Amino acid sequence: MNQTRTVGTHTVGILGGMGPAAGADFARLFVAAGADHMRGQGIAVSDQAFPEHWLAQVPVPDRSTALGVLGFGGHQPLEPMLQAMGKLAALGATTIAVACNTAHAWHGELQQRFPQLEVLHVAREVARTVAARGVRQVGLLATTGTYHAGLYDQAFTQQGVLCHSPLPDEREQLMHGIYSGVKVGDMALAHSTFVSVAEALAKRHGLQTLVLGCTEIPLALTSVPGMVNVDLIDPAELLAQALAQRAYRLVA
Repeated sequence: MNQTRTVGTHTVGILGGMGPAAGADFARLFVAAGADHMRGQGIAVSDQAFPEHWLAQVPVPDRSTALGVLGFGGHQPLEPMLQAMGKLAALGATTIAVACNTAHAWHGELQQRFPQLEVLHVAREVARTVAARGVRQVGLLATTGTYHAGLYDQAFTQQGVLCHSPLPDEREQLMHGIYSGVKVGDMALAHSTFVSVAEALAKRHGLQTLVLGCTEIPLALTSVPGMVNVDLIDPAELLAQALAQRAYRLVA
């Protein structure tokens, strides 16, 4: 006789709004990760088997601007992120995923202010996964803020993985694709811009792995035409899987 298995879960939270499309897509990735987890455990996928999870889509000042890399000042994003974290904690969340790579420049402050929560760190999750796969060098497509903060450089160095970044003009192209492409709905512009930089970076260093280190880049870049052997890693997908692992608890 087959044993009936139910799912015990922990409430988790998603800090989004950076931008809203990326936050909404992260919720989709989390649901997909939950379904995969249940299938892997031989549990029937049903509405009732998904964990309680809350998405906070809050207006947050631009992260790269706040880090001083776009040439003009801006309001700091920390305070609205802290306010959203407080709301998620009040709703019972025990683990938080921040659906923005650049926002992880404030990861330390978020974790310090909410020691009762686990705030996942996207770059560390990616670096551990990449290293476990035996990859020894990667290319990083990200925002200028993420490059400036060194989020992925630090995480990959700790795992013994060499991280290559685009040239300065290529970084500007990425920002153009993000701000004039994805954020305003011009996905064709975003796609062509991202493909151009991805091709140049991969060919320059002979790379087979590219990390799409901005939650909005995977929305427009799912493959690099003519480079079928290049593996595109979506950090949001890995972060969603990590959040699902924290959310699910199996009870016989």
